[in-house]
Amino acid sequence: MAKAPGKKAEPTFSAEEKAAMREYAAEKKGQAKGSANGEADLLAKIAEMTGTDKTIAEKVHKLVRAAAPGLTPKTWYGMPAYANADGKVVCFLQPAGKFKARYATLGFNDAAKLDDGNMWPTVYAITRLTAAEEARITALVKTAVG
Repeated sequence: MAKAPGKKAEPTFSAEEKAAMREYAAEKKGQAKGSANGEADLLAKIAEMTGTDKTIAEKVHKLVRAAAPGLTPKTWYGMPAYANADGKVVCFLQPAGKFKARYATLGFNDAAKLDDGNMWPTVYAITRLTAAEEARITALVKTAVG
């Protein structure tokens, strides 16, 4: 499709999205070389975060590790993530700062066993964690791994 004269083409991906894709490619390259250390990489990403993102990420990491010790910590598009035995990401945390969003999100991929009828949520917004949210995250992760 041709663009209108004098109009600038819209960028396909934002700078943040391009950076995430570069991180994903680097993660895959590291895995191919056998040099990836998932938990160390994940903890390094958390250490780079600041403020609320860091607080949420540290707590989510502890909750996921306690609720589902069989999941493998790793990074996924530069975000903390947790994979099943098949290497498929079950859940991930997208910090608010990653894409300049208003809130962090806890997401679940199709490897998560959260099915509930014909429609169910797979992403949850997080602005802060109280005991109620921590209990909800723990329950979601336990359900997700079956």
